[in-house]
Formats: sequence, structure tokens, C-alpha cells
Amino acid sequence: MNLETIMGDRFGRYSKSIIQERALPDIRDGLKPVQRRILFAMNKDGNTYDKGFRKSAKSVGNVMGNFHPHGDSSIYEALVRMSQDWKLREPLIEMHGNNGSMDGDPAAAMRYTEARLAKISGLMLQDIQKDTVEMTWNFDDTEKEPTVLPARIPNLFVNGATGISAGYATEIPTHNLGELIEAVIYLIDHPTADLAKLMEFVPGPDFPTGGIIQGAAEIKKAYETGRGRIVVRAKTAIETLRGGREQITVTEIPYEVNKAQLVKRINDLRINKKVDGIADARDETDRDGLRIAIELKRGADAQGVLNYLLKNTDLQINYNFNMVAIDQQRPMRVGLVHYLNSFVEFQRQVVTKRTQYDLQKAQARLHIVEGLIKALSILDAVIKTIRASKKRKDAQANLVAEYDFTDRQAEAIVALQLYRLTNTDVTALEAEQTELTALIAQFQLILTDAHELDKVLKKELRQIKKDFATPRRTQIEAKVQKLTVDTKITVPNEDVMLLISHAGYIKRSSLRSYKASDAADNGLREDDYPLVTMETTTLSHVWMFTNHGNVIYRPVHEIADARWKDTGEHLSQTIGLAEDEELIAAYVFDQLEQPGSIIMATSDGQIKQSAFADFKPGTRYKSRPSVGMKLKSVAARVVAVHYYQPGQAADSIVAISKEGYGLRFNVDELPVTGLRTAGVRAINLKDDDQLVNIALVNEADHLALITQRGAFKEMRVSDLELGARARRGNLVLHKIKTNPHQIADFIGHPASFTGTLEVITNRPMFQDVQVSDHHIGTAKSNGTFVVDVDTQGTPVKLHFKDEAPVTQTKPDAEPRKTAPAKSEPEFEQLTL
Repeated sequence: MNLETIMGDRFGRYSKSIIQERALPDIRDGLKPVQRRILFAMNKDGNTYDKGFRKSAKSVGNVMGNFHPHGDSSIYEALVRMSQDWKLREPLIEMHGNNGSMDGDPAAAMRYTEARLAKISGLMLQDIQKDTVEMTWNFDDTEKEPTVLPARIPNLFVNGATGISAGYATEIPTHNLGELIEAVIYLIDHPTADLAKLMEFVPGPDFPTGGIIQGAAEIKKAYETGRGRIVVRAKTAIETLRGGREQITVTEIPYEVNKAQLVKRINDLRINKKVDGIADARDETDRDGLRIAIELKRGADAQGVLNYLLKNTDLQINYNFNMVAIDQQRPMRVGLVHYLNSFVEFQRQVVTKRTQYDLQKAQARLHIVEGLIKALSILDAVIKTIRASKKRKDAQANLVAEYDFTDRQAEAIVALQLYRLTNTDVTALEAEQTELTALIAQFQLILTDAHELDKVLKKELRQIKKDFATPRRTQIEAKVQKLTVDTKITVPNEDVMLLISHAGYIKRSSLRSYKASDAADNGLREDDYPLVTMETTTLSHVWMFTNHGNVIYRPVHEIADARWKDTGEHLSQTIGLAEDEELIAAYVFDQLEQPGSIIMATSDGQIKQSAFADFKPGTRYKSRPSVGMKLKSVAARVVAVHYYQPGQAADSIVAISKEGYGLRFNVDELPVTGLRTAGVRAINLKDDDQLVNIALVNEADHLALITQRGAFKEMRVSDLELGARARRGNLVLHKIKTNPHQIADFIGHPASFTGTLEVITNRPMFQDVQVSDHHIGTAKSNGTFVVDVDTQGTPVKLHFKDEAPVTQTKPDAEPRKTAPAKSEPEFEQLTL
């Protein structure tokens, strides 16, 4: 044989073994082989609930030596689990000593603990001596063991199961015994009952640890298909303490959650400041029951903190049904109807076999009783015959020959004691005969009439419910509650200084660090400058726009906290940016939800308006930017981004090209489109021209322009006639032949503005421009020189300094390099 064949054959045998004989429970008794052997061995040894406890090591040794040829640790662990009332809904073992805890503590060694069968285990083994189940030889052919226990309770669903085998796994939750019995009784009376009707009796799992189940639709799906997922959450309450503070009290936790790890996780969130408002979390569990106290700070939002904990800890979990069991020697995924039908069929078999056994016993006894009554009626003759016999065997033979007794009757007569030869015993025998005759008739009726069989089964089930059923512990809610966590819960509301640079560096610093440092010492590189420097809070939100049309979102609290003189974090550390990609604008808002729109323009003359709601961040905002505007060509770049809110003072848009063509049109001419669009034409450009910037203005505003030669010019917006979009526009510069001026940048501002603007050059150097020092120019003038391009570089940007844009509340930092303005002769203005 080749290796492939050998491995396939051996692994197939191994898989069959662990599927059928180790990891998966039998659908009839709900037990794995090791559990079944533990119960059988303890019952055989008389280690039952009505007798004293015995050392666990003795029981484990008996199981290992007689039935289960595996390690003692696996047997003891199975025995311990069957005794844990937080694992099983109806524990099958009673244990003295440390049998573990909900905190994940292991049980004491088996030499220290004592165990015996629980009373309900008697139902699992009831009538096993009456040939109700098949027996097979053990591993060394010295004893017989059952292939399945009679299991008079629906144990598979009552205590559930969990296990992993080859290619199969099972996860069956625990259920309420009384509910299952009611469903079984109804199913016996109504064999065609559907799932909806049975779920009136069994609405869902009933965990030993209680809790709250949410998702009735998923429960129905699981009962129908064997697979499903439900939400299980802890039972909590919000209490008011002295001093006006509040406390979240947990009295029930989800099934199989480690309580100690849960408390540790809550404290870790508190220590790491992942959630704001928790003062302390303590485990106050005692002999009266489970209790976890989560003490809150004064003024904390108790419901908000609870929602966060439900979402981020095991106070709420997802429980996945995967109800696989061995049915007819095969692993099958079973639903509620399938299981209950299998249980009813198995119980009918058990009752039938028990009745057959009892019938045979009663018939055999009746036969003996009838022989004894006949012998007593001819007692003198019987005695004479026995006395005349040589030995016991001869006496039996003579009785058979002379009085027509059967061998069994003759044997009983010979064994009869003399004191039984009284009239009283004859009366007792006659009474027993009558009783046996009635029993036999009853047994025969049960075996021949299915209705009578079911009556017996229902009667016994009702008695079991009366003796062992307990109230439901787990509450069921139809809908899954959607958990919404306010950022205020997870983030302390702190005032911080925010800096966002043109090169893509972002940071937040405490006000203390900012005030202790020189404002100009902001840690940026020599060739970088800030787009935004402002005071805000950790609860604010930042949208950053790049020249490639991408949008990057960050909550302020997620921006790296750094000292003011540190550089901060570069966006490329978390988001992939192109090599020449730069930030051109950033906006900070207190809320995610904002009215209005974002207006963006590109160098090739395109413009678009998109609703601000479209820029709401997705789930992957941390690792990738979203598209804000689609570029029509590889060379195109976004040159302007503005936040526009209808009703604000600005009602028109000014677009100016590099060659000095300016166009003004109404904002209403811009359609609102989606993010992945290229927009519409803003200005009709010549082939070698490009759009420099746009400004949102009104009729009374002014425009401030800076040219590549360093000339600054102020003009009125009204000098540009309001027209239609997508035209060439009018010149706002005077064209000269030698070294003509070109627009480097421009901004709009109110006519009343007399503050300072700042020119940034390509070196970069920073030059202040006092607006009040410059008179209003005409559309055909070129302004006055304010930057010496030979020593300072070519102007590339013009922005506010003394008065911040709408998105800023604090002026930008002082420039690190400032050069005096070059004085220009008066006649040059005239020449220009």
C-alpha cells in the first residue's frame, strides 16, 4: 500500500472514532461516551444521591479501569464539569470540595474532592437494569457497558453540549427542563406539530447563568436549521449612590463568560482611559449570588457607559448555535422538532422494552405462584412424594411426573419453606396471583396499544416535571437592541491645540504644553507651514482635503498627542498618500452631522458641490482616504476647498485663472452631485492656463491678489460683473509684454477687513501684508510689490493671519522667517 492510501485509511478510522465515540453527544441521552461511562460506573458502584459521598479519585479509577481507557485528567475534568451549576442547567453530579468557579479557577485535585450522582441522574439511569438499552462489551471484554442511557429527561437540550471533532463541531445551549417536557407532551398528542407551536412551549435557551437573550428570529432560525446566532447580554441595573453618583450593578452575566476576566477587562478600559466616567469596578460576588459593581464618577452618563461596556466587553456576547449530535450512528445537525421527535421515539422504545421485561418477570412469577397454589391444594400428596424421593433432583422429577407440574414449579415447591404451609400464605399467594394477573393484562395492553404506551410516558414526564422543573432564568427579548455609543463616553472632553500642516503632519497638544512653548516653535520642517492652528476639544472632528481630491477624516481624540514643539504624526503612517500629495484645506467641526455642502475646484477649471453628509466617514477611515472629487486628467489638481452653508453672507463664487481671467457667478448655478464625480466647468480656460483658486464672496466684498512677481493688489468684487458659469471671464491684471504678471493666489474678504494677510513663498518665507496700507486698485492694475522674489522666493499662497478663516478660532503661529517688504518707487505704479 502506498502512503496516501494508508494515511487516508487510518485518518478515516481515527475520524470515525472521535466523531462517534469521543467529541459529539448522542441525540438520545445527550451524553458523550466519557460522561455516560462516569454515570454508569458511579451508579454500578452504588455511588448515588441517597448514599454518602465518595472520593472522586475512586470514581475516576473505576471509570478508567473498567470502561474508559484514556487519561484520568480527561475523566476527572468531565466529572467536574457535570457538577458545575454555572455550566449545566441541571447538574448530574454532586461534589464536595472545590469544583472550580466562574472565574476560571480549576477544581481541586481528585484526591481532595468527593462526588456522588445527583438525584436527577437517577432519571438518566432509571430502568437500565431492565434491558431497556443495548449493552456491549468494554474495551477488554470483561464487563458490559451501555451504548446509551435510558435518559428519561431530554438531556441533550437540557444541559446542552460543546465539542470539536474531525470535520464537525457542536454547540448546543442549555434549556429549561419544564418547558421541554411540556413540548414533548404536546408533541406526543400532536405528532404533526410545527416549530411555531412547539416554540410556544420552548421560546429559547435557558442558561444556568441567566442573562438576557435578544433575537427571537435567530432563535427560530436555529431551531429550524440547527444554526443561528443570538445576542446574550448581562442583566444590569443602574443604582443611585449617596452623593448623587450612580453605579452599574451586574447580577447575571452571559453563559460561559469568565467573571474575573470580565472585571479585569472593565478595569483595563478604565485605566487605559478608553472610556470616561468609570471610577472603579469590583467583584462583590458572595454566597448570596453574583454581583459586579461598576462605580461611576459624578456626572457620568450611566446609560452611555453601560452601552459602551456592552459593546466592548463580554457583558454582551454573540452565542452561535451549531446543534450537531450523533443520530443513527451519524453526525447530524438537528433542530428542535427533529430532536423532540427523536427523544419521543427513544422514550417509547425504552418504555416498551421496560414493559416487556416487566411482563416476562410477572408471567414467570405468576407461573410459580400458580404452581404453589396447586401444591398447597394437594399438600399431603406432595409431601409424601417428596419424602419418598432420594434427593432434591429426584423430588423435582417425581412432582413433574406425578402431578403435572412444570420444572420451574417443581423447583419452587421443593424450595418452599415449611412456615409457608399455612392458610395465611395460601391467601397471600392468591392475592399475589390476582395482582400479577392484573399487571400482566396492563403490560400487554401497553405493548399492544400505542395510546396506552403514550399515556404511561406522559404520566411519567409530568411527574418528572413536578419533581425537578425550575423557573426560567434567562429572559428573552424579541429584538436585538442597537448599541450607540456617544463619543463623550469614550473620550474625556479636553481642550487641546490642534495643528495641521500643508505637508501632512497632524498633532494635538495640551493647552499647558502650548502655553509653555513659543508659538512659533511648532516642530514643523523649514519647508512646511500650518494650514490650521486652533484651539478645539477632543470631541471635535477634522476633515482634511488633498490636492489629489482625497478626503481624510480624523476624530481629534485619535490624533496623536504630542508636545507642541514636536513634529507630530504624518498621515502617511496610517494612510497611503501619493508622493506629491499635499493637504490644501482642513475643516474642524464639533459634530459629525453638519448642514451645507463642500465646494471643490481643480486646476483644469472644474468645480463641484457635494452635500456635507456624503463626507461622513466609513468604517475604514483609519487606513484609507475617501474620494472627494474625481480628477479629469492626470495633471489636474484640486486647488480650492470651501465649506458652504446656504443662507450665509456669500452668495457668489469668484474663479480666477493664472493668466488673470476672473469670472463671478451665483452659487445656485452649481448642481449638488456625489463624491465620485468630476463636477462641471467653472471657467473656460485657454490651453496653457489653469485655475488658481476660487472664493465665496458677496457683492460688497473685496479681493486680495498676489502675483508671481510679488505684487499685491486689492480690488472690489463688484468690479467683476455677475455672469454665467463656464465663460472665459474678464482680465483682472494689466497685460504687459515683458515679464507679465500672473496670479499666484487670491482670497476674498469683507470690505471692513483691515487686518494682516500673509504671503508664503516657495522657499518658504513668510511676508506680512497690511491690507490698510494698500488702496483699492482697478481691474486693470497690477498692484504694488510687497515681496522681493530674488531674496524671498516666488509667492505661492496668500492667507489670513490676523483674522482666521471660519474653521479657525486662534490665529496661525507667528512666521519663522519674515523679511521686510521691498519699497517700490511711486513712478513704477504709474508705469504698470
